[in-house]
Amino acid sequence: MKKEFIPKIIGSILTLIFILIFLSFNRGESNYVSQDPEEEIPIAINLIITNELSDFKQGAKLDREIERFMQQWGIKGASLAIMKDEKLVYAKGYGWADQELGQRCEPKHIFRIASLSKLITAVAIMKLQEDGYLDISDRIFSENGPLDIPVFSDVIKDRRIRSITVEDLLRHRGGFSSRYGDPMFNLPLIIRRTNTDSTLTTDQIISYALSQRLSFSPNTGTRYSNLGYLILSRLIEQVTQQSYEEYVKENILKPIGIYDMHLANNYYEERYQNEVRYYEPLDSDPIESYDGSGRFLPRSYGGNNIRGLLGAGGWVASSSELLKLVAAIDGKDNVPDILSQESIEIMTKFNKSYLPIGWSRCTPQGDWTRTGNLAGTSAIIKHNRDGYSWVFITNTSSWKGANFPPEIAQMIRRASNKIDVWPERDLFNPQT
Repeated sequence: MKKEFIPKIIGSILTLIFILIFLSFNRGESNYVSQDPEEEIPIAINLIITNELSDFKQGAKLDREIERFMQQWGIKGASLAIMKDEKLVYAKGYGWADQELGQRCEPKHIFRIASLSKLITAVAIMKLQEDGYLDISDRIFSENGPLDIPVFSDVIKDRRIRSITVEDLLRHRGGFSSRYGDPMFNLPLIIRRTNTDSTLTTDQIISYALSQRLSFSPNTGTRYSNLGYLILSRLIEQVTQQSYEEYVKENILKPIGIYDMHLANNYYEERYQNEVRYYEPLDSDPIESYDGSGRFLPRSYGGNNIRGLLGAGGWVASSSELLKLVAAIDGKDNVPDILSQESIEIMTKFNKSYLPIGWSRCTPQGDWTRTGNLAGTSAIIKHNRDGYSWVFITNTSSWKGANFPPEIAQMIRRASNKIDVWPERDLFNPQT
């Protein structure tokens, strides 16, 4: 063998080793757990794409606008993904995923998505209707209803509860309100009132709420309700005999090709391998721990029971995989939908008297919005009639709370207007 070929051979071997290590690393970093032990574990799209894939000349204008916005609002880290006609044209992380560890944000990072979770839950409910498990007109707690079980039926004092339908909860018209505080974020108070000596279960939270009087008769008004979507999560478990997370992963996310969405954990030490660290405004005070222990902890790490929110606000996800979900529920032809056209129209039909299903706002022109906010998180999905959709998520909350996502929307509108032409590509299929 000629000596001049030896360095080339060694270089080729080292390159092959590097590729194998890279693939092994990404597979190891995936949080997806298959229910079939013989199934090959897929690699989530967010673990394949990198910031560099979204570098292009005009993109620098977009980046500068976002970086100025983050500096203005004290945002540590953020993730943006943009889709045009169901093709992922841009996906980038900004700032710090974990400043203390020196980790920069990349498309691979997953974030708590707060009430964007409600869209996932609504899709699951509509899918169950299509599959014959339930009907959204079903009265959940009525005699022989899907949740007419002793743990609930034995505590109901307000007979109006018996008339609550699935659709009432989907549209926040179930009669529940947060007039005296959102029960999902007042767990220590419920623990004391019920003389419970441990962390409240989903059934205990729902049972406590059902033992109180409704604020209004079902389907006669609208009051935003996290509790309603917790009940929907429990409904999914009851009719499928699976855990909420297991059903959604196996029947909604996996068929779409989404493998890195999960229910959140509550503490920093329990974070997923590619999950960001969460930051609150500097003047935020700790609150009493959700578990009733009497400890005072940050809201984002033990003050609130994020995992216990389930379908009301408990998911973590990447911006790119959230757009995969949008592509599967938008009624367009390029990507197969997980729901029928009829279900999509029911979810998004404009009615000035009712909230849409899963989404926060749907306009007559066909623009859809879903926002979310928690301590340590602000998130927004925008689906626009012009074919563009985008997701922006932060790992830092703002003092503006639920009013912060509209600030994000204005910024993205300004920033995207600086781009004349987006690259012709699809990062959902980076090899093409």
